[in-house]
Amino acid sequence: MKIRVLTLFEELFSLYLSQTIMKRADDNDIIYDIVNIRNYSNNKHNQVDDTPFGGGAGMVLKPEPYWAYFRELRLNKVKKPYTVFVSPQGKTLDQNKLIELSKIEDLCIISGRYEGLDQRVIDKFVDEEISIGDYVLSSGDLASLVLIDGIVRMKDGIIKKESYETDSFYNGLLGFPQYTRPQVIDNMTVPEILLSGNHKLIDEYRFEKSVFKTLKNRPDLIQEKIEDKNFKKKYDLIINQILKK
Repeated sequence: MKIRVLTLFEELFSLYLSQTIMKRADDNDIIYDIVNIRNYSNNKHNQVDDTPFGGGAGMVLKPEPYWAYFRELRLNKVKKPYTVFVSPQGKTLDQNKLIELSKIEDLCIISGRYEGLDQRVIDKFVDEEISIGDYVLSSGDLASLVLIDGIVRMKDGIIKKESYETDSFYNGLLGFPQYTRPQVIDNMTVPEILLSGNHKLIDEYRFEKSVFKTLKNRPDLIQEKIEDKNFKKKYDLIINQILKK
């Protein structure tokens, strides 16, 4: 997989992508290509922004550098990568979207800055706009890193499959509580069932706690899961056990 990022601040990516899990990409056929889009400007001052037509505050990223980048790919006989623009106006990112993007062989992420990106770049080159939440950041760089992290950690060889399969949202529920040593701290103990060695009971306990956490913090997710008959059967069993208590 190749992940391209078009940004004004490539150094922000260099540090994060050279650390821990993200660094394992080098050994697992994942290539990062962090591009300073300023290098594709067509003026001597490498200016990439200008005032918006129609007036208004702030500056807008100019279209010419992006045209030049994608033109260069075409001249080099490189097929246009699937291109995502991270933007508050996009569809909200979720785990299913990360799974979908992780299967793309050549992905390009446009990281915006200032007041926005000339709409013609979006209309011409962008396949999808994605938002990481209903809020606004100073640039798209952090959002781009969120996208990259979520994608890369699911690729073979980065982390164990069983690790991300128990993540919140992967199976439609929030994650279950986790514990480690010491067994007791400040009179707070690890649940006995986790020390039992009975993996069937442990799995049942974790599923139950996952359901509880989801009901408390994200009941909307439970409503979606109940449409799954297999889940509803286990869910009803848990609720009945609670009522008996």
